[in-house]
Amino acid sequence: MDWTAWIERFGEPAVLAVCGALVGAGFGFFGQRSKFCLRAAVIEFWHHKFGDKLAVWLLAFSTAVVGVQLMVLLGGLDLSSARQLSARGSLSGALIGGLIFGVGMVMTRGCASRLLVLSANGNLRALLSGLVFAVTAQAALGGILAPWREALSALWTVEGGDSRNLLALTGVGPWGGLAFGLVWLAAALFFAVRSGWGFWKWFGGLGTGLMVALAWAGTYQVMSHSFEVVQIQGLTFSGPSAEWLMRVLGEPNAPWTFGLGLMPGVFAGSLIGALVGREWKLEGFGGGYTMPRYIGGAVLMGFGSMLAGGCAVGAGMTGGAIFAVTAWLALLGMWVGGGLADRLLDAPHHHATAASPANTTGAVVP
Repeated sequence: MDWTAWIERFGEPAVLAVCGALVGAGFGFFGQRSKFCLRAAVIEFWHHKFGDKLAVWLLAFSTAVVGVQLMVLLGGLDLSSARQLSARGSLSGALIGGLIFGVGMVMTRGCASRLLVLSANGNLRALLSGLVFAVTAQAALGGILAPWREALSALWTVEGGDSRNLLALTGVGPWGGLAFGLVWLAAALFFAVRSGWGFWKWFGGLGTGLMVALAWAGTYQVMSHSFEVVQIQGLTFSGPSAEWLMRVLGEPNAPWTFGLGLMPGVFAGSLIGALVGREWKLEGFGGGYTMPRYIGGAVLMGFGSMLAGGCAVGAGMTGGAIFAVTAWLALLGMWVGGGLADRLLDAPHHHATAASPANTTGAVVP
């Protein structure tokens, strides 16, 4: 592919937006078909189950790690200028933001990417939560919540460069990162084969992780062939959500970016996946308590993602695949925050439902 010719003909913004749309469409389709969801994986983990949802997340994450590290080793990707590694980062923001995000994703029953995927499937709860998430993310980025974000971020910081790169800190380099990813990929594939997964479960998990790696590769190619300054970036949903909000409300002529192409791409890909699987269904809120819970969770996710430097995909998978210290701290916070929220908010409900005389099977009703 002649990247230079495409850039000269259409310009960097258009090429980036098309890359974002294509990667997003793949992510949305594969994520919908595999039911990829960090929140579901976290709950299975804290309930001491190694079920399908945890295995799908592990399959996607390990695929992203292997894909990224392979491209680095083959000379097709240089991550030295990636924001997650080169810029000054916040360890306090990553950990606290991850905890807050983890609580929020349990309350909304899905992380930021999952909300967008479900919105395309007709889920109005996810659509409303996604809108609240975008508003809060923008407020935390440059609005009324920005001072709180900045204060928490300043508590504990780390300089960019090797001090923010786990592979450099441990001395294992890309080969160590590749070995790490391959071990977990083998474990996830073993579980998939043993459990007799259907085609879409394991193929969708692999495809979801591959899209994370391709996002890095696509923006790197544009950066490498452009005469303008272009920032290499990965797949994330907090920043693009805020971008789309501002584009709709006040900046309709703003230049197109990778993130602006990503969001409609994910929506379209998920919609196609739902239609292929005959899973499109209009859904709303079930009760009076449900709406406040979803809105509150979306607010926590919006603020937490901007504080942590990204959402479950942006900080967790995209940053995790390049072994950014802050990304792994954020991911740890999300797993801990999600587990605590499930125990405090949902476990009492599950126990009450299981003990109800009407529930003769003893099943836990979500």
